[in-house]
Amino acid sequence: MALYPLIRPLIFALDAERAHRLTIAALKRLPVAEAKPDPYLRTNVAGLDFPNPVGLAAGFDKNAEVFGQVLRLGFGFAEVGTLTPRPQEGNPRPRLFRLAEDRAVINRMGFNNGGFESALPRLKRRARGIVGVNFGANKDSADRIGDYVAGVRVMSPLADYLTVNISSPNTPGLRGLQDKGALDELLSAVAEARSAAKPPIFLKVAPDLERGEIGDIATVAIARGMNGLIISNTTVSRPPLRSRQGGEAGGLSGAPLKALALQRLRDFRSATGGAIPLIAAGGIETGADAFERLRAGASLVQLYSALVYSGPGLARTINRELKALLTRDGFRNAAEAVGTQGLS
Repeated sequence: MALYPLIRPLIFALDAERAHRLTIAALKRLPVAEAKPDPYLRTNVAGLDFPNPVGLAAGFDKNAEVFGQVLRLGFGFAEVGTLTPRPQEGNPRPRLFRLAEDRAVINRMGFNNGGFESALPRLKRRARGIVGVNFGANKDSADRIGDYVAGVRVMSPLADYLTVNISSPNTPGLRGLQDKGALDELLSAVAEARSAAKPPIFLKVAPDLERGEIGDIATVAIARGMNGLIISNTTVSRPPLRSRQGGEAGGLSGAPLKALALQRLRDFRSATGGAIPLIAAGGIETGADAFERLRAGASLVQLYSALVYSGPGLARTINRELKALLTRDGFRNAAEAVGTQGLS
């Protein structure tokens, strides 16, 4: 982990997608010393006991290959996927771009994955630790709602929680499922597919929403019994960027997403009134970022793009910094800080 700054130039000399595959291969083969959990950071969300509130977002471990190793790096939970019922290649390459000058990433991967059946054996062998399964619809699906229902039914026995991903910008028409009527139909079917004994279900939404849409999503998610909202996915907007690849099509993540993702978190906190847990993602790089998201209303946080620039020791660093900030401000645990921004 300490060597990452030295080897990063070599990694960055490779195509971004090839570098990612080599990273997955390395995690499979190299020993990873397990991070020691800190009881101070333990938190309970949606009935699950998380060792700490810092998780790995979907997109890194698409095919559920290295979630065990990820947890050993100090993450409190790992979310695999996005998985689809049938395997699919995704969009044409190149489709993953580092924006080093901006500490950002643009991707237009298109839910490339091996499908449910490919991931099942690895998920069945999993040991301890909280693992979520993020799933979506196949690009050519004739019944997208049916794909999500299949995700609930197939993955419920194997996951600690499920994430319904309707927010990727790289599958045409997918974000249309965020519209109130379509969302209600989808979540009604999802709710019907699960029983009381099945794992919590989170809904992952886009940051590119209008205020009225935020209220509609909050209302439907609560009414249909969702257990959490992940705020947010990548953005199709383009703040000022320095990288020459800033004009590539796809979803932007990393540092430039920070302000937008934070604002959406605040918007959803206001719209839900704390009635449903929120999970913050987008531009989180430091313990200060995580602390700010907790205070703005998030019970958990997720990251991915920052790993590209900071390396595998990032989760441990963020947890250490987060603990220092929580203790500095007199919070006895992470849960006490949730939603305290603006309170006297």
